[in-house]
Amino acid sequence: MKIITVILAALTAISCLNFTAYALPSDVPAITAECAVVMNADTGGILYEKNAHRQRAMASITKIMTALVTLEAGDPDRQFMVDKTAIMVEGTSMGLREGDIVTRRALCVGMLLPSGNDAANAAAVNIAGSLGAFADLMNKRAAQIGMTDTHFVNPSGLDAPGHYTTAYDMALLTREALKNDTFRAICGMQSAKAEFGAPPYERTLYNSNKLLKLYAGCIGVKTGFTDNARRCLVSAAERDGCTLIAVTLNAPDDWNDHIKMLDGGFEKIRPVNVRINSFAAEVIGGNEDNVTLVPEASVVLGMTDAESRTLSVRYSTPPFVYADIGKGDALGYADICLGGSFIKRVQLVAAESVDRVTPELTLWKRITHFFT
Repeated sequence: MKIITVILAALTAISCLNFTAYALPSDVPAITAECAVVMNADTGGILYEKNAHRQRAMASITKIMTALVTLEAGDPDRQFMVDKTAIMVEGTSMGLREGDIVTRRALCVGMLLPSGNDAANAAAVNIAGSLGAFADLMNKRAAQIGMTDTHFVNPSGLDAPGHYTTAYDMALLTREALKNDTFRAICGMQSAKAEFGAPPYERTLYNSNKLLKLYAGCIGVKTGFTDNARRCLVSAAERDGCTLIAVTLNAPDDWNDHIKMLDGGFEKIRPVNVRINSFAAEVIGGNEDNVTLVPEASVVLGMTDAESRTLSVRYSTPPFVYADIGKGDALGYADICLGGSFIKRVQLVAAESVDRVTPELTLWKRITHFFT
Protein backbone atom coordinates (compact mmCIF):
# COMPACT_ATOMS: atom_id res chain seq x y z
CA MET A 1 0.00 0.00 0.00
CA LYS A 2 2.85 2.34 0.87
CA ILE A 3 4.53 1.62 -2.50
CA ILE A 4 1.30 2.44 -4.39
CA THR A 5 0.96 5.71 -2.47
CA VAL A 6 4.53 6.69 -3.33
CA ILE A 7 3.99 5.88 -7.02
CA LEU A 8 0.76 7.90 -7.15
CA ALA A 9 2.50 10.84 -5.46
CA ALA A 10 5.32 10.64 -7.97
CA LEU A 11 2.92 10.56 -10.92
CA THR A 12 1.07 13.55 -9.50
CA ALA A 13 4.31 15.50 -9.15
CA ILE A 14 5.35 14.65 -12.72
CA SER A 15 1.96 15.76 -14.11
CA CYS A 16 2.30 19.07 -12.25
CA LEU A 17 5.77 19.64 -13.66
CA ASN A 18 4.53 19.00 -17.19
CA PHE A 19 1.65 21.45 -16.70
CA THR A 20 3.98 24.16 -15.44
CA ALA A 21 6.32 23.71 -18.38
CA TYR A 22 3.68 24.01 -21.10
CA ALA A 23 1.13 26.39 -19.56
CA LEU A 24 3.12 29.58 -18.97
CA PRO A 25 1.23 32.46 -17.35
CA SER A 26 -0.27 34.86 -19.89
CA ASP A 27 1.79 37.77 -18.50
CA VAL A 28 5.11 36.10 -19.47
CA PRO A 29 5.20 36.09 -23.29
CA ALA A 30 7.99 34.12 -24.94
CA ILE A 31 10.02 36.95 -26.48
CA THR A 32 13.52 37.14 -27.95
CA ALA A 33 14.50 40.51 -26.48
CA GLU A 34 17.22 40.77 -23.87
CA CYS A 35 15.41 43.71 -22.27
CA ALA A 36 11.75 44.62 -22.60
CA VAL A 37 8.88 46.50 -20.98
CA VAL A 38 5.20 47.25 -21.62
CA MET A 39 3.91 50.47 -20.04
CA ASN A 40 0.38 51.80 -19.72
CA ALA A 41 0.74 55.26 -21.27
CA ASP A 42 -2.26 56.60 -19.37
CA THR A 43 -1.05 55.70 -15.88
CA GLY A 44 2.65 54.87 -16.21
CA GLY A 45 1.95 51.42 -14.79
CA ILE A 46 4.14 48.51 -15.88
CA LEU A 47 2.25 45.55 -17.37
CA TYR A 48 5.26 43.42 -18.31
CA GLU A 49 9.02 43.65 -17.90
CA LYS A 50 12.14 41.67 -18.62
CA ASN A 51 15.47 43.13 -17.49
CA ALA A 52 13.73 46.50 -17.80
CA HIS A 53 16.43 48.37 -15.84
CA ARG A 54 19.49 46.80 -17.50
CA GLN A 55 21.61 49.42 -19.26
CA ARG A 56 22.29 48.85 -22.95
CA ALA A 57 23.18 50.73 -26.11
CA MET A 58 20.07 52.20 -27.74
CA ALA A 59 20.88 52.89 -31.42
CA SER A 60 18.42 55.16 -33.26
CA ILE A 61 15.65 55.07 -30.69
CA THR A 62 17.86 57.87 -29.36
CA LYS A 63 16.10 60.04 -31.93
CA ILE A 64 12.91 60.01 -29.84
CA MET A 65 14.68 62.39 -27.46
CA THR A 66 16.37 64.26 -30.33
CA ALA A 67 13.02 64.94 -31.99
CA LEU A 68 11.35 65.92 -28.70
CA VAL A 69 14.07 68.45 -27.82
CA THR A 70 13.98 69.78 -31.39
CA LEU A 71 10.22 70.33 -31.32
CA GLU A 72 10.34 71.88 -27.85
CA ALA A 73 12.99 74.35 -29.08
CA GLY A 74 10.30 76.13 -31.14
CA ASP A 75 10.45 77.79 -34.60
CA PRO A 76 9.54 74.53 -36.37
CA ASP A 77 9.02 76.15 -39.78
CA ARG A 78 11.86 78.67 -39.87
CA GLN A 79 14.21 77.86 -42.75
CA PHE A 80 17.99 77.64 -42.33
CA MET A 81 21.01 76.16 -44.06
CA VAL A 82 22.31 72.88 -42.68
CA ASP A 83 25.78 72.78 -41.19
CA LYS A 84 28.00 71.01 -43.72
CA THR A 85 30.07 69.18 -41.11
CA ALA A 86 27.00 68.04 -39.14
CA ILE A 87 25.54 66.12 -42.07
CA MET A 88 28.79 64.28 -42.83
CA VAL A 89 27.84 61.26 -40.75
CA GLU A 90 27.71 57.51 -41.38
CA GLY A 91 24.61 55.34 -41.34
CA THR A 92 21.03 56.04 -42.36
CA SER A 93 20.22 59.38 -43.97
CA MET A 94 17.34 61.56 -45.10
CA GLY A 95 19.50 62.76 -48.00
CA LEU A 96 20.79 66.16 -46.87
CA ARG A 97 23.59 67.77 -48.88
CA GLU A 98 25.85 70.74 -48.32
CA GLY A 99 23.97 74.00 -48.86
CA ASP A 100 20.51 72.50 -48.31
CA ILE A 101 17.80 74.71 -46.81
CA VAL A 102 15.54 72.93 -44.35
CA THR A 103 13.24 73.44 -41.33
CA ARG A 104 13.28 71.81 -37.91
CA ARG A 105 9.93 70.20 -38.68
CA ALA A 106 11.34 68.59 -41.84
CA LEU A 107 14.35 67.36 -39.87
CA CYS A 108 12.02 65.68 -37.36
CA VAL A 109 10.33 63.88 -40.24
CA GLY A 110 13.77 62.91 -41.51
CA MET A 111 14.97 61.52 -38.18
CA LEU A 112 11.74 59.75 -37.15
CA LEU A 113 10.80 58.11 -40.47
CA PRO A 114 13.96 57.10 -42.43
CA SER A 115 16.01 57.55 -39.21
CA GLY A 116 18.36 60.09 -40.74
CA ASN A 117 21.54 60.58 -38.75
CA ASP A 118 22.15 63.66 -40.89
CA ALA A 119 18.78 65.07 -39.78
CA ALA A 120 19.55 64.48 -36.09
CA ASN A 121 22.97 66.14 -36.34
CA ALA A 122 21.68 69.09 -38.39
CA ALA A 123 18.95 69.78 -35.83
CA ALA A 124 21.41 69.49 -32.94
CA VAL A 125 23.89 71.99 -34.36
CA ASN A 126 21.15 74.42 -35.35
CA ILE A 127 19.64 74.38 -31.85
CA ALA A 128 22.67 74.11 -29.57
CA GLY A 129 25.67 75.04 -31.75
CA SER A 130 27.39 71.66 -31.40
CA LEU A 131 26.62 67.97 -30.94
CA GLY A 132 28.06 67.99 -27.42
CA ALA A 133 26.00 70.98 -26.33
CA PHE A 134 22.86 69.35 -27.71
CA ALA A 135 23.66 66.13 -25.83
CA ASP A 136 23.72 68.24 -22.67
CA LEU A 137 20.20 69.42 -23.47
CA MET A 138 19.14 65.81 -24.01
CA ASN A 139 20.53 64.75 -20.64
CA LYS A 140 18.89 67.70 -18.90
CA ARG A 141 15.52 66.77 -20.41
CA ALA A 142 16.08 63.12 -19.45
CA ALA A 143 16.59 64.16 -15.83
CA GLN A 144 13.31 66.11 -15.90
CA ILE A 145 11.47 63.04 -17.17
CA GLY A 146 13.04 60.79 -14.52
CA MET A 147 15.32 58.73 -16.79
CA THR A 148 17.84 57.91 -14.08
CA ASP A 149 19.59 55.09 -15.98
CA THR A 150 20.15 56.90 -19.29
CA HIS A 151 23.00 59.00 -20.66
CA PHE A 152 23.19 60.58 -24.12
CA VAL A 153 26.44 61.34 -25.94
CA ASN A 154 25.13 62.13 -29.43
CA PRO A 155 21.78 62.93 -31.11
CA SER A 156 21.85 60.11 -33.68
CA GLY A 157 22.34 56.99 -31.55
CA LEU A 158 25.55 55.78 -33.18
CA ASP A 159 27.54 53.55 -30.83
CA ALA A 160 29.68 55.57 -28.43
CA PRO A 161 31.12 55.03 -24.93
CA GLY A 162 28.72 56.33 -22.31
CA HIS A 163 25.68 56.30 -24.62
CA TYR A 164 23.14 53.99 -22.98
CA THR A 165 19.59 53.61 -21.72
CA THR A 166 17.15 51.03 -20.32
CA ALA A 167 13.87 49.68 -21.63
CA TYR A 168 12.06 51.33 -18.72
CA ASP A 169 13.64 54.74 -19.32
CA MET A 170 12.75 54.62 -23.01
CA ALA A 171 9.14 53.91 -22.08
CA LEU A 172 9.18 56.95 -19.79
CA LEU A 173 10.61 59.07 -22.61
CA THR A 174 8.05 57.84 -25.12
CA ARG A 175 5.18 58.51 -22.73
CA GLU A 176 6.40 62.11 -22.47
CA ALA A 177 7.05 62.49 -26.21
CA LEU A 178 3.55 61.28 -27.14
CA LYS A 179 2.12 64.24 -25.22
CA ASN A 180 3.62 66.45 -27.95
CA ASP A 181 1.00 66.53 -30.71
CA THR A 182 3.52 67.17 -33.49
CA PHE A 183 5.77 64.31 -32.40
CA ARG A 184 2.77 62.00 -32.10
CA ALA A 185 1.58 62.90 -35.61
CA ILE A 186 4.98 62.47 -37.28
CA CYS A 187 6.02 59.17 -35.70
CA GLY A 188 2.73 57.56 -36.71
CA MET A 189 3.05 58.35 -40.43
CA GLN A 190 3.94 55.55 -42.84
CA SER A 191 5.19 58.23 -45.22
CA ALA A 192 5.36 62.02 -45.13
CA LYS A 193 6.21 65.01 -47.31
CA ALA A 194 9.22 67.13 -46.41
CA GLU A 195 10.80 70.09 -48.21
CA PHE A 196 14.56 70.54 -48.31
CA GLY A 197 17.27 71.22 -50.86
CA ALA A 198 18.97 74.17 -52.54
CA PRO A 199 16.41 75.50 -53.29
CA PRO A 200 13.98 73.41 -51.20
CA TYR A 201 11.57 71.11 -52.96
CA GLU A 202 9.12 68.50 -51.76
CA ARG A 203 10.24 64.88 -51.18
CA THR A 204 8.45 61.82 -49.82
CA LEU A 205 10.13 60.05 -46.91
CA TYR A 206 9.13 56.56 -45.75
CA ASN A 207 8.93 55.12 -42.24
CA SER A 208 11.17 52.17 -41.35
CA ASN A 209 8.68 51.04 -38.67
CA LYS A 210 6.92 48.00 -40.20
CA LEU A 211 4.71 47.66 -37.12
CA LEU A 212 2.57 50.52 -38.46
CA LYS A 213 1.35 48.03 -41.08
CA LEU A 214 1.63 44.85 -39.05
CA TYR A 215 -0.31 45.84 -35.94
CA ALA A 216 -3.81 47.36 -35.92
CA GLY A 217 -3.85 50.51 -33.81
CA CYS A 218 -0.08 51.11 -33.93
CA ILE A 219 0.71 54.84 -33.71
CA GLY A 220 4.55 54.74 -33.81
CA VAL A 221 7.24 55.09 -32.60
CA LYS A 222 10.90 54.37 -33.62
CA THR A 223 13.26 51.66 -34.86
CA GLY A 224 16.99 51.32 -34.24
CA PHE A 225 19.98 49.17 -35.07
CA THR A 226 23.74 49.28 -34.60
CA ASP A 227 26.32 46.50 -34.35
CA ASN A 228 26.58 47.02 -30.61
CA ALA A 229 22.94 47.74 -29.73
CA ARG A 230 21.50 45.21 -32.21
CA ARG A 231 17.79 45.54 -33.02
CA CYS A 232 15.94 48.05 -30.84
CA LEU A 233 12.30 49.04 -31.16
CA VAL A 234 9.85 51.34 -29.39
CA SER A 235 6.18 51.04 -30.31
CA ALA A 236 2.89 52.49 -29.16
CA ALA A 237 -0.63 51.33 -29.92
CA GLU A 238 -4.18 52.38 -29.13
CA ARG A 239 -7.22 50.16 -28.53
CA ASP A 240 -10.63 51.08 -27.05
CA GLY A 241 -9.30 54.40 -25.79
CA CYS A 242 -6.27 52.79 -24.09
CA THR A 243 -2.65 53.43 -25.12
CA LEU A 244 0.30 51.09 -24.50
CA ILE A 245 4.03 51.60 -25.01
CA ALA A 246 6.35 48.65 -25.70
CA VAL A 247 10.15 48.73 -25.73
CA THR A 248 12.67 46.03 -26.68
CA LEU A 249 16.48 46.22 -26.63
CA ASN A 250 18.54 43.60 -28.47
CA ALA A 251 15.56 41.72 -29.88
CA PRO A 252 16.29 39.43 -32.88
CA ASP A 253 12.55 39.04 -33.58
CA ASP A 254 11.35 42.46 -32.47
CA TRP A 255 8.24 42.73 -34.70
CA ASN A 256 6.74 39.55 -33.26
CA ASP A 257 7.97 40.40 -29.77
CA HIS A 258 5.98 43.63 -29.86
CA ILE A 259 2.85 42.00 -31.23
CA LYS A 260 2.91 39.49 -28.35
CA MET A 261 3.69 42.15 -25.76
CA LEU A 262 1.01 44.58 -26.92
CA ASP A 263 -1.64 41.86 -27.19
CA GLY A 264 -0.77 40.68 -23.69
CA GLY A 265 -0.88 44.22 -22.35
CA PHE A 266 -4.28 45.01 -23.82
CA GLU A 267 -5.66 41.87 -22.16
CA LYS A 268 -4.83 43.39 -18.77
CA ILE A 269 -6.39 46.85 -19.08
CA ARG A 270 -9.81 48.30 -19.79
CA PRO A 271 -11.10 51.81 -20.47
CA VAL A 272 -12.41 53.56 -17.35
CA ASN A 273 -14.61 56.67 -17.49
CA VAL A 274 -13.31 58.93 -14.72
CA ARG A 275 -16.15 60.71 -12.94
CA ILE A 276 -15.35 64.36 -12.32
CA ASN A 277 -17.89 66.31 -10.26
CA SER A 278 -19.44 69.69 -11.06
CA PHE A 279 -19.47 72.57 -8.57
CA ALA A 280 -21.37 75.79 -7.95
CA ALA A 281 -19.12 78.77 -7.21
CA GLU A 282 -20.39 82.01 -5.69
CA VAL A 283 -20.17 85.01 -8.03
CA ILE A 284 -19.48 88.52 -6.76
CA GLY A 285 -20.74 91.45 -8.79
CA GLY A 286 -22.65 89.39 -11.34
CA ASN A 287 -26.16 89.11 -12.70
CA GLU A 288 -26.23 85.60 -11.22
CA ASP A 289 -25.34 84.55 -7.69
CA ASN A 290 -23.52 81.38 -8.78
CA VAL A 291 -21.74 79.84 -11.74
CA THR A 292 -21.47 76.12 -12.45
CA LEU A 293 -18.00 74.65 -12.86
CA VAL A 294 -17.81 71.55 -15.07
CA PRO A 295 -14.88 69.47 -16.41
CA GLU A 296 -13.49 70.81 -19.68
CA ALA A 297 -13.72 67.35 -21.25
CA SER A 298 -14.64 63.81 -20.34
CA VAL A 299 -11.72 61.59 -19.36
CA VAL A 300 -11.23 57.94 -20.29
CA LEU A 301 -8.10 56.18 -19.00
CA GLY A 302 -6.86 52.66 -19.59
CA MET A 303 -6.41 50.89 -16.25
CA THR A 304 -5.95 47.51 -14.71
CA ASP A 305 -8.56 46.42 -12.20
CA ALA A 306 -6.01 46.96 -9.42
CA GLU A 307 -5.31 50.52 -10.60
CA SER A 308 -9.01 51.40 -10.86
CA ARG A 309 -9.48 50.50 -7.20
CA THR A 310 -6.98 53.22 -6.20
CA LEU A 311 -8.50 55.94 -8.41
CA SER A 312 -9.26 59.27 -6.74
CA VAL A 313 -9.89 62.86 -7.83
CA ARG A 314 -8.64 65.95 -5.97
CA TYR A 315 -10.37 69.26 -6.62
CA SER A 316 -9.15 72.83 -6.47
CA THR A 317 -11.96 75.37 -6.71
CA PRO A 318 -12.11 79.04 -5.61
CA PRO A 319 -14.39 80.04 -2.69
CA PHE A 320 -15.85 82.75 -4.99
CA VAL A 321 -15.23 84.35 -8.37
CA TYR A 322 -15.70 87.86 -9.73
CA ALA A 323 -17.89 88.65 -12.73
CA ASP A 324 -17.38 89.13 -15.76
CA ILE A 325 -17.22 85.40 -16.56
CA GLY A 326 -17.26 83.90 -20.04
CA LYS A 327 -18.54 80.43 -20.84
CA GLY A 328 -15.52 78.09 -20.91
CA ASP A 329 -13.31 80.25 -18.66
CA ALA A 330 -11.01 78.09 -16.51
CA LEU A 331 -11.93 78.59 -12.86
CA GLY A 332 -10.42 75.53 -11.17
CA TYR A 333 -9.06 72.07 -11.83
CA ALA A 334 -9.34 68.42 -10.90
CA ASP A 335 -6.27 66.22 -10.41
CA ILE A 336 -6.74 62.53 -11.20
CA CYS A 337 -4.61 60.31 -8.97
CA LEU A 338 -3.85 56.61 -8.70
CA GLY A 339 -2.69 55.37 -5.32
CA GLY A 340 -2.20 58.99 -4.32
CA SER A 341 0.12 59.73 -7.26
CA PHE A 342 -0.81 62.44 -9.78
CA ILE A 343 -1.76 61.18 -13.25
CA LYS A 344 -3.64 63.88 -15.13
CA ARG A 345 -5.07 67.39 -14.60
CA VAL A 346 -8.44 68.45 -16.01
CA GLN A 347 -9.56 72.09 -16.06
CA LEU A 348 -12.88 73.03 -14.48
CA VAL A 349 -14.56 75.66 -16.64
CA ALA A 350 -17.63 77.89 -16.44
CA ALA A 351 -20.71 76.19 -17.89
CA GLU A 352 -22.35 79.56 -18.59
CA SER A 353 -21.54 83.27 -18.83
CA VAL A 354 -22.14 85.65 -15.95
CA ASP A 355 -22.17 89.38 -16.72
CA ARG A 356 -20.94 92.11 -14.42
CA VAL A 357 -23.68 94.28 -12.80
CA THR A 358 -23.03 97.93 -11.82
CA PRO A 359 -24.02 98.52 -8.16
CA GLU A 360 -27.03 100.75 -7.65
CA LEU A 361 -26.12 104.40 -7.08
CA THR A 362 -27.05 106.11 -3.82
CA LEU A 363 -29.60 108.94 -3.93
CA TRP A 364 -26.91 111.62 -3.52
CA LYS A 365 -24.84 110.06 -6.36
CA ARG A 366 -27.92 109.92 -8.57
CA ILE A 367 -28.58 113.65 -7.98
CA THR A 368 -24.91 114.47 -8.64
CA HIS A 369 -24.89 112.33 -11.73
CA PHE A 370 -28.10 114.08 -12.98
CA PHE A 371 -26.60 117.59 -12.75
CA THR A 372 -23.23 116.64 -14.18
